[in-house]
Amino acid sequence: MRYNFVAIEGNIGAGKTSLATMIAEEYNAKLILEQFEDNAFLPKFYKDQEKYAFPLEMSFLASRFQQLTDQLGTQDLFKSFTISDYFIVKSLIFAQKTLPPAELALYVRFFNIINHQLPKPDLFVFLYVNTPKLQQNIKLRGRSYEQEIKDDYLDKIQEGYIDFIKQQPNLTTLILDTNQIDFVRNRTDYNKIIEVIKQEHKPGIHRITF
Repeated sequence: MRYNFVAIEGNIGAGKTSLATMIAEEYNAKLILEQFEDNAFLPKFYKDQEKYAFPLEMSFLASRFQQLTDQLGTQDLFKSFTISDYFIVKSLIFAQKTLPPAELALYVRFFNIINHQLPKPDLFVFLYVNTPKLQQNIKLRGRSYEQEIKDDYLDKIQEGYIDFIKQQPNLTTLILDTNQIDFVRNRTDYNKIIEVIKQEHKPGIHRITF
């Protein structure tokens, strides 16, 4: 790998954790995985989004900042690079879709303070998966609190990511359309993704459909 820090992102159920883990194991990378299952607000949020959106988003922001600060601030001499299954900007993307204007304005103030303190990835990989396949993946992994996620919520999150990507011309971004492949179960499909990631890419948006 030619990068020092790679961030894998995608909608809920896109496969970002699976891909980041597979790459880390194969290329001896330092792996940073989001600790979302420890968030007590998450199951409550899916039942009552209006009530629990703000505490959920604030708690995620705090935990992501602490984890990234700890992990990116220490170098592991025995690892070739760092790969994460999230990028701090996901905090803002989700908040923009879940918070009312007054709460969002307060949230953005905190986010901007935090965001300036964290390094940007050398490569940002976005796994593009359509909503029906996302729902299929969500059902397959069987997390009880995710089973009631609505299509329109997934659509809003997807839209948020795409809007963010369009506004980042200086970020080296790969949009990988993985709707027609299964990189978790098919090694050939996984290798196709690796071939693309290992190529040299200039800053900007690069769209690849498999």
